[in-house]
Amino acid sequence: MDDSQILSAFSELGGQPPHQQQEKPRARRRALVFDACQLGVVLRAVLFVESVAAVAAMFSSTGWLDWVMRLAVVSGAALPGTLAWLLVTCSLKKVLAALPSWAQQAAGILLGAAAGVAGCAVVALVGIPGTAPWLASAFAGALLSAFMVAALVLRAKGRLPAEAAARLAELQARIRPHFLFNSLNSAIALVREDPRRAESLLEDLSELFRHALVDQGEAVTLSEEVALARRYLAIEEARFGDRLRVEWSIDPLAGSARVPPLFLQPLVENAVKHGVEPSPSGAQVKVSTQRRGGVVVVKVTNTVPAGQGKPGHGVAQDNVRDRLRLMHDVQAQFQTALKDGVYQVRMEVPA
Repeated sequence: MDDSQILSAFSELGGQPPHQQQEKPRARRRALVFDACQLGVVLRAVLFVESVAAVAAMFSSTGWLDWVMRLAVVSGAALPGTLAWLLVTCSLKKVLAALPSWAQQAAGILLGAAAGVAGCAVVALVGIPGTAPWLASAFAGALLSAFMVAALVLRAKGRLPAEAAARLAELQARIRPHFLFNSLNSAIALVREDPRRAESLLEDLSELFRHALVDQGEAVTLSEEVALARRYLAIEEARFGDRLRVEWSIDPLAGSARVPPLFLQPLVENAVKHGVEPSPSGAQVKVSTQRRGGVVVVKVTNTVPAGQGKPGHGVAQDNVRDRLRLMHDVQAQFQTALKDGVYQVRMEVPA
């Protein structure tokens, strides 16, 4: 499928084998309750601390010029301390993840106090007149880091409802009676005609159930998601025959990108549901991945029957969009476009 006709709608940027059904139960692992390793977190932290510094400088300034001078002094301590806190907490990510939740938060606050002292040391080395406020800097660092940790913890907890909803929606999709019956009927029809293909279809169906039921963790690789989408479309190809025309354009260099589990399959299911099912002549579905420097672009494109606008309520798309942004923050992009009978979902994630 040549999707160049709708590219103008976007701002382009320069397992185990399926037969192994029983798995060992996974030990419950501690998870990082706050993650400071994302670009959006860094930007928000710097803006937050600088805003607090700007307001604090107003209390003792006698005019706008004096305010600028005082803000420069405060920023000279606050900015290095903030960057040091972000760097250290990001570097100790694996160490912190091994601690209980309360210990992680306490460590974040203590590191904030140390960062405040470090920032004060920078100002003292410059030779600013007056006694260096070591104790005040430590408490200020602890307080600001406490706010940051609390915000990041709330953001991390925001993933849970989205992931739970995604898993529930995926499980419901997998056990929908018409999907299950159609898949089994397709397998039955192939038993005598093509037994090997019938066996392959049942293996694909089994793998879809296994994937929906097994906890995949917070993230999987893009290559795993592509493999799952291939299985789903293989089942639907047996059902729709020539009406479903699938095209793959997969970049091997993009396969290591980290994405939320069960984020690609709902999109290809939407493409089949809204592109193939309502059209007597069927539709063409294209899945493509491409690595562009530090960004991986993922596209799911399908033709739409004439006269049909954007269908559905967008629940699956909203869920995928929310989970991408929770995982990658401002580094994730999610766009949709419908043009000249071609509908495309375009996503960007860090490579």
